Amino acid sequence: MKFSRSLIKGSLPSLAAALLVSCNSIADVAPPPEPYVNPAFNVLYVTNKFGNSLSVVDLVSGKEVRRIDTCTNPHELALSRGGEYLAVACYGGTTVDIFATARLARIASIDLGENARPHGIIWHENGSIYATAEGRKSVFWIRNPTGNAEKFEYGTDKEGSHLLAVSPDGNTAWTTDLGSKTVTRVDLKTRRAPLSVTVGEEPEGIGLSPDGGMLWVSARGSDKAFALDPQSMEVRAELDTGDFPLRLAIRPQGDFAVTSDLADGGLTVIDLGEGKVVRQIPVSSREEAQTRFQVTILWSDDGERIYVAETGTDTIAEVDFASGTVLRRFEVGDGGDGLAIK
Repeated sequence: MKFSRSLIKGSLPSLAAALLVSCNSIADVAPPPEPYVNPAFNVLYVTNKFGNSLSVVDLVSGKEVRRIDTCTNPHELALSRGGEYLAVACYGGTTVDIFATARLARIASIDLGENARPHGIIWHENGSIYATAEGRKSVFWIRNPTGNAEKFEYGTDKEGSHLLAVSPDGNTAWTTDLGSKTVTRVDLKTRRAPLSVTVGEEPEGIGLSPDGGMLWVSARGSDKAFALDPQSMEVRAELDTGDFPLRLAIRPQGDFAVTSDLADGGLTVIDLGEGKVVRQIPVSSREEAQTRFQVTILWSDDGERIYVAETGTDTIAEVDFASGTVLRRFEVGDGGDGLAIK
């Protein structure tokens, strides 16, 4: 079967439009009858955006061990530093919901305001949560999210501020703005006017090197990855990737990045030190890619594994980075997308 780029491009906005329905207030999820305690480590969390749920996968057995209801159309998620809490961006509504991982009980629902549509989310080392509010063209900084949460909003003034990166000191955020074809730097301390630059067609994936020295962006409509100076926002490098690089993730060790190439089912590996593409990892074939619908990618903390969400088949592929081998596929809920690991 010949792959149709127009089919993929056309399906994304129509699919999003169908999902972005108004979200009523969310009732608290009652704790399970008996306390549920996750294993201390080797757990993968997956938000199922079509099923409005959260899956928990035991990485030792490779089995889904728990699934709970969340909010309408949950997308990205993030774990607190110690793994005690999980934050879910409720893209079909206006809230960031916080769950205690020991029992998977919701402990807070932080409302970001009318038409917020939270999407990208980071639980920073400083204890704060940072999230994009796509419908409000803004970024939120949420201090003390598990207590008396304080919210600070910063406008990007750009369409589709979708995903974000945050500096190690928490002073700066960067967003990819799908609709405006820009990447925006937002100063979270001085509130200087945001700085936006055009980066390819439909920039979406974003990652900041661990030392904060380089910002990497994948532009899905251009089939390219770009390296930007995080402060001046000048483009330092431009690399060809696979077809439709929806996401970009930097290895925790800071030496490599991969893009999730939705249209051809592969991962493009970029050597960040050399600033060049060094190989391709086939997760599925181009024909399979049209039904698997590969989206979010996540590194294991040791950098040995890459987890790849395949939204169309409700699976998560586990890839060995060194060999490029797909080791296993885990079955999750309907439309598995956002990923977090502990």
